Amino acid sequence: MSFNTSSRQLSKTDEAPEDVPSQEVTPLDAPAPRDTVQTSEAETPEVSAPEAKAPETEAPEAKTPEAEAPEAKAPEAEAAEAKAPEAEAAEAKAPEAEAAEAKAPEAPETETPEATTDPEPKAPEAKDPEPETPEAEASQTETSQTEASDTETPETEGPEAEAPDADAPEGEVEAPEQAAAPDPAVSDADTPTAPRPRRWRRVWGGWREKYPVAARVLAWTTTAVALAVVVVALLMPTQADKVRLAAFVRLPVEAIFGAALLIVLPRKPRIAVAAFAGLGLGALTVVNFLDIGFNEYLGRGFNVVLDWSLFSDAQGYLQDTFGKGGALGIAALAVTLVIAVLALTTLSVIRLGNLAARHTETATRTTLVLAIAWVTCAALGVQYAAGIPIASEHTMQALQFKAEQVQRTLQDEAEFAKIAKKDNFANTPPDQLLTGLRGKDMMITFIESYGRSAIEDPVMAPGVDATLTAENKKLTDAGFAAKSGWLTSATYGGSSWLGHSTFMSGLWISNQQRYRTVTAGERLTLPGAFKKTGAWDTVGVMPGVQKAWPEQNFYGIDKLYDSHKLGYKGPKFSWSTMPDQYALTAFERLVHSKKHDKPLMSTIILTSSHQPWAPIPELVPQDQVGDGSIYNAIEKAGKKPADIITDSTKSKQEYGKSIQYSVSSLINYLVKYGNKNTVLIFLGDHQPIARVSGNHASRDVPVSIVAKDPKVLDKIAAWNWADGLQPKQDTPVWKMNAFRDRFLTAYGSTPAP
Repeated sequence: MSFNTSSRQLSKTDEAPEDVPSQEVTPLDAPAPRDTVQTSEAETPEVSAPEAKAPETEAPEAKTPEAEAPEAKAPEAEAAEAKAPEAEAAEAKAPEAEAAEAKAPEAPETETPEATTDPEPKAPEAKDPEPETPEAEASQTETSQTEASDTETPETEGPEAEAPDADAPEGEVEAPEQAAAPDPAVSDADTPTAPRPRRWRRVWGGWREKYPVAARVLAWTTTAVALAVVVVALLMPTQADKVRLAAFVRLPVEAIFGAALLIVLPRKPRIAVAAFAGLGLGALTVVNFLDIGFNEYLGRGFNVVLDWSLFSDAQGYLQDTFGKGGALGIAALAVTLVIAVLALTTLSVIRLGNLAARHTETATRTTLVLAIAWVTCAALGVQYAAGIPIASEHTMQALQFKAEQVQRTLQDEAEFAKIAKKDNFANTPPDQLLTGLRGKDMMITFIESYGRSAIEDPVMAPGVDATLTAENKKLTDAGFAAKSGWLTSATYGGSSWLGHSTFMSGLWISNQQRYRTVTAGERLTLPGAFKKTGAWDTVGVMPGVQKAWPEQNFYGIDKLYDSHKLGYKGPKFSWSTMPDQYALTAFERLVHSKKHDKPLMSTIILTSSHQPWAPIPELVPQDQVGDGSIYNAIEKAGKKPADIITDSTKSKQEYGKSIQYSVSSLINYLVKYGNKNTVLIFLGDHQPIARVSGNHASRDVPVSIVAKDPKVLDKIAAWNWADGLQPKQDTPVWKMNAFRDRFLTAYGSTPAP
C-alpha cells in the first residue's frame, strides 16, 4: 500500500513557506538520516515552534519522514508506512482504517499541530523559532546532553509518540503506538546516529544545564574534598597527641612529585597510576590509624609483620567488654571504614589527576611554584614550630621507617634465636639451684596493668598510695616485711604475656615473634628452676586462660588451674573472668590448703585490674565468697564500660580503684593464709594504656618481695630496694629481663652456662 505524499501542502504563513525543503529525493520506504531530521526541524518554524511549547509532538516528527517535507500528510499514516510495517499489514486487512487515514487530511480534528491550516495557532509558532535551535544543536553534543536531546532517544520517544493520540480518532490511535516499534526493514547500520552517551552522563548533563550554579558549586566542593583527603592522608601523624592543625598546613613533597607525573601522562596510564597511588595512599592511611591506636594502647607503633595476630585477641576483648553483638558491630564498622578510606583516597587522586590534565597549563605553573616554595623552605629550615617543618617528607619517611621495621623484624628472628640459646643457668645442677629458698612456699603473682603511674599519677596516686600504706601496715602487724623496686616492662598497655615471659625467662620478649621463639624452646624459667630442683611442686592459677595453653610445659608448671577449673559460678566482670578475691580463695581451697609432700611454687595471674575497669568487684567477707554467686548483684550494680571508656579522667579513677582492689585482695589473702615459710613476689606486668598512664609515660612497674623470714629479705639487701610495698622515686630501676638472673644468684644458684 502506498500513500500520495504530494497531495497536501502545509498552509503558508507570513514567514517561511518557501524555506521548507521538498522531500522529492527521499524514498518513502527508508527513513531519513537523523541529521536530516534535525536540520529540517531547525529550518522549519512551523514544525519546530510547537515542539518548544509541547515537546510531546517532537518524537513523532523525529520518527516520521513527514517532519522533513512540506507535504502536509497525516503524521500517523506516514509513521505507519515508514516505521511500522506491522501497521501496514494491519491496514491492508482493514480497508476501513485505510479510508479513514486517507480522509485524515480533510478532518481538521485529526491533524497534528505541525500540519494545521489554522493561521492563528501558527502565528506564535512562526514568530519564535529560536527554542528549537539550541535543542537541535544540543542533540549533537557528546557529553553534555540537554533535555531536548533526550527526546531523541528510544527511552523518551515512546511516551512522546503517544501524546498526539489523545486527540486522534479511533482509527488512527494504533499508528503512533506501532510507529514506536523498531522497523525490521531498516537496520541500525543504515541509520546514521550520533554517539549515544551513557545514561548517567545524560542525566548529569541535563542536571548541569538545569542547575548550572549548583553544578559548579558541587564540582568545586568535590575537588576541595578530594584535595583535603589527599593532603590529610599524606601528612597524618602516627601519634594522637601530634594531631593538630599545624601538622596539616604543610607542603608535602610527595604531592608535588605526584602532580608532576600525572600532568605528563596520557589518559589511560594517568588513570591507572592515579588509582594505584590512591590505593597505596589509602593503605598507608589505614596503617597510620593502626599506629595511632597501637601507640595509644600499647605505647608503640603497628608492626606490619607481627601484629596481625593481635586482632583475634582484640576481638575477644571487645566481645568480653561489649558482648558478641557489640563486638560484631565494631568489627563491621572497622571493615567499612577501611573500605571507605581506600575508595575515598583512590577516587580523590583520580579526580585531581583528571583536573590537572584538563587544565595542564595552570596545573604545571602551580606545581612549579609549589616545588620552588618547597625547596626554599627545606633549604632555609622554615618551621611552624619545633619539629614541624613546612617542607614535609612525612609519607616518604613513614614508608622508609616501615621498610626498615620489616627488615629489622626479619633479622631479629635469627638474632634472637641465637640469644635465647645462651643461658647462664642452663647447666646448673639441681642441687645448686635456689639453695637459699629451700622449704619455702613460693608465690609469684602478677597484678594486671599495675604500673608506675598508679603510684605517681596525681589522679590515681592518692587512692593507690593510701591503699599501699594501709596494706603494708597489715603486713607489719602480721609479722611480714617487704622490699620494693622498679622493673621496666617489655610491653606497655597490653600483651601481658610478653611481660610474664620476660620476667620468667630472663629474655627481653618485646614482640610476638620472640614470644613464639622462646616458648618453643627449652629456656629455664623461674618456675622451671624450682621444678628442676625437685624440691617444689609447681602449680599455676590463671583465671585469664580460657582455652588450651601449651605454654604450660615451657614454664615448667605441673598443674594448671585455668578459668574452667576454679569452680566459679558468678558473672564475668568485662574481660576478667572472675574477681581476684575469688581466684585466691579458690587457690586456697583447691591447692594451698591441701597437704603436700613438697612446698609449692605457685604462679598466679590476677585479672580484676584489666581494662576497661568497669564494672569493678568489691571485697566481700571471706566466708561469703562461696562459688561466686554473691558477685551477681555487685556486677549488676557496677558501672558499664561505655560509661568510662571514652573519658580519660573517669578511666584513671576507675583504674586506680581496680588496683586498690587487687592489692587489697592479695594482701588480705597473705595475711589470712600465709605463714613463716611463705614468700610472695608480686609485680605489675605492664603500665595501663596511654589514655590512663599518660603520653610518653615510662614502662616501669612496681615489684615487691614479701616474707616473714628476715633472712629472705637480707639476701637482697644489696639491691637497695625501698622498704615496704611502695618503691621510692629514686629506687633503682632494672630491665624486667634482668630479674631472673639476679634472683637466682641472690638465692644460692650457681651459674653454669
